[in-house]
Amino acid sequence: MASESKLHVVMFPWVAFGHMIPFLELSKVIAQKGHRVSFVSTPKNIQRLPKLPPNFASLINLVKIPLPLVPNLPENAEATMDVRTEDMPYLKKAFDGLEAGLSEFLQNSSADWIIYDFAPHWLPPIAAKLGVSRAFFSIFNAWFISTLGPSVSAMVDGSDPRTAPEHFVVPPEWIPFPTNLAYRHYEINWIRSTININASGFSDTYRLGYVIMGSDAIFIRDCNELEPLWLNLLEELHQKPVIPVGFMPPPAQNYGADKDETWVSIREWLDGKNKSSVVYVALGSEATLSQNDVTELALGLELSGLPFFWALRKPPGSTKSDSVELPQGFLERIKGRGLVWTSWAPQLRILSHDSVGGFLTHCGWSSTIEGLTLGHPLIMLPFLVDQGLNALVLVEKKVGREVQRNEDGSFTRNSVAETLRLVMDFDGEGRAYRNNAKEISEIFKDKNRQDRYLDQFVEYLENQRALLQKT
Repeated sequence: MASESKLHVVMFPWVAFGHMIPFLELSKVIAQKGHRVSFVSTPKNIQRLPKLPPNFASLINLVKIPLPLVPNLPENAEATMDVRTEDMPYLKKAFDGLEAGLSEFLQNSSADWIIYDFAPHWLPPIAAKLGVSRAFFSIFNAWFISTLGPSVSAMVDGSDPRTAPEHFVVPPEWIPFPTNLAYRHYEINWIRSTININASGFSDTYRLGYVIMGSDAIFIRDCNELEPLWLNLLEELHQKPVIPVGFMPPPAQNYGADKDETWVSIREWLDGKNKSSVVYVALGSEATLSQNDVTELALGLELSGLPFFWALRKPPGSTKSDSVELPQGFLERIKGRGLVWTSWAPQLRILSHDSVGGFLTHCGWSSTIEGLTLGHPLIMLPFLVDQGLNALVLVEKKVGREVQRNEDGSFTRNSVAETLRLVMDFDGEGRAYRNNAKEISEIFKDKNRQDRYLDQFVEYLENQRALLQKT
């Protein structure tokens, strides 16, 4: 074992960059306290991570374990950004194949803690046998995890009738306080994809249930000032210590202008727009938009009359045969007013630019944190698992509006345009959204408060490991 004074913490995120980046940021926090970190992922993902500052070189070890080949997984695919939504189960199956390599690493690493994501249901028993303390780090918030089931056993075996997909259209019975949190009928397939067994051989709730069951604690990217009831409920449901690490807002230096060509080009375009006039549009890296979705969103942006910057990357794992196209003549008609950016875009820098005044988002938790940290009202267009619930909570907090959908889940250009105009009308209804977003941003960007959460997190690691070493 490592000495009582300095820990060795192993970090093992799921292979999505929306997961890996928070795990990497948490690794930096641990390393800043003088502890050693081993960050484990696949070779291609390690290579694609942001470069670590030199002061972390001796404390954060980037460990590469090759991803096994599995049938139906595209060649060289190592992250969710490399595959289509329908290929995700095969990526999870390949991820399970990291078990042998990680087990060997743990046997030779003298680790004190391993902190992992929702997917490696096989990992807690291995770590426990080696005497390594274990924790699940949730990059999702407390309300999403709390709605998935009343207990880990219900999540694992699916025998509780209340966790059947059709029951999620009403607030779960195990929530003891008033809430409107439930899936809409057109979102049933979103929760069904989480609860049902997929081609990996397991459901996501099975994975998560076993991960929580085998953990000593739950660390979560959340904060008591936003949702204390949900954090308390999560602890009661699973009978594990729940330790919020705060929102981990990106460090201020990430917002500023630097000299890379991508940002310089984008900044020049943004510099030409009025203050708070531009809508930044980004729907994450995992949602696969249909041709109809892209068409209606594009025409809605056009119809709104508002300046916009649309970060539109091709769908994950897409090929020429399944690519989607912008409406004919769209780019010519919006030239000067709108910009469609089809490669990687520096989201934080764009959101922090003075000309940006609103954020059309899929309501992924990381993007939500970034948008609200910078005080932007939200135009919400969720597409996947937890995003609809996030939108409901944020609508209730009056920091923006959700684009209305039809009963089948489709949306129209008119609903997009109307929602954009309402939220961006800062002399009318939009003023309240803007003020509420700026008010709630004080929670997200309060560095002293967020640093206290991180300090308490590291103290927990130190204290709990010290207690075990004394017994």
